[in-house]
Amino acid sequence: MHWTLAAPFIDTVGGEGSAWLIPFVPGDRHQFEVVPRRKPLAKWHDRASPVSTKEEWIDYWNHATDTLAVAQEGVITVFPQLPAVIGLRQRLSPRKKLAMVAWLFNVGLCHPGLRQMLSRFALKDVNRFIVHTRRECDMYAEWLGLPKDRFEFVPIQAIEVPIEYEEDTEDPFVLLQGSAHRDFPTFIEAVQRLGVRAVILSGPQALEGVDVPANIETPFGVSKADCQRFAQKARVNVVPMIRNDQATAAGQVTVAETMWMKRPMVVSRCNGAEDYVIDGDNGLLVEPHSVDALADAIKRLWDDASLRTRIGGQAYDYASRTFTDQAAGAALGSILDRVADEIGAR
Repeated sequence: MHWTLAAPFIDTVGGEGSAWLIPFVPGDRHQFEVVPRRKPLAKWHDRASPVSTKEEWIDYWNHATDTLAVAQEGVITVFPQLPAVIGLRQRLSPRKKLAMVAWLFNVGLCHPGLRQMLSRFALKDVNRFIVHTRRECDMYAEWLGLPKDRFEFVPIQAIEVPIEYEEDTEDPFVLLQGSAHRDFPTFIEAVQRLGVRAVILSGPQALEGVDVPANIETPFGVSKADCQRFAQKARVNVVPMIRNDQATAAGQVTVAETMWMKRPMVVSRCNGAEDYVIDGDNGLLVEPHSVDALADAIKRLWDDASLRTRIGGQAYDYASRTFTDQAAGAALGSILDRVADEIGAR
């Protein structure tokens, strides 16, 4: 079956990462064509708004136009905006309907009202939604009014991060990185109570209105390489999350990359964290919004070097089995096979 791939992070053909998971799809049943975005996607932390702007929707519309111009049988999209645009245009067009697989479908918050109504109309004919926490299968099925069997959980794919730095033993610190649904106040209170050095790597928009003490570092505009350096040098990595019943999933990329770097971490037990973190094995899980629980878990890792080493090593082993291109490519191939079988494609 012929599939056209449209991923917002691909803006050139033949460049690094431009083939995405295609080389890792086993067998030769499927053929692929990549349609690049016309201009680079803005980095998340550099965005001025947490939602897509008018200009960004125009970019998605243009990407959809280029995709539909060459698509033959099926389309694979990444992120939720493109399947919404392509699905909308297909529903309004008399042309032959294309099969569609929407990978990394994460809308952030399942809002009711107009957004839900438009999403139900535009996404009605998507064959498979690929999500990266199990709870999202139920959430999206209800939100979109679709059968649950159209939603599949696949662990997130994350490129292996080279380990280049050792833990900073001379000036140790606790690290929080990320933006979406992060519980900054609980983290700040916990590290203040412990009296340990802390660094927050996030964006100005995410930290707007958060009272950050002067003794907690918040460097802005750091590169991806610098984020990885901070993560590897940190004594403890923390992913504190806000529990929100409307929130879909967040923090999985940070969790996966931290595991690849053999670093011990503390993660809030919400928003799908249980699909990745096995408490006491490859990380520590704590109840969300609990300063006591978070402070206790940080101190437990802070004070026990052997525990940090054991958890970090087991986290790396888990990443090696779960987050690879090969694992994700095999999952994608299996999903494409099932969709092709369902629609009777060759």
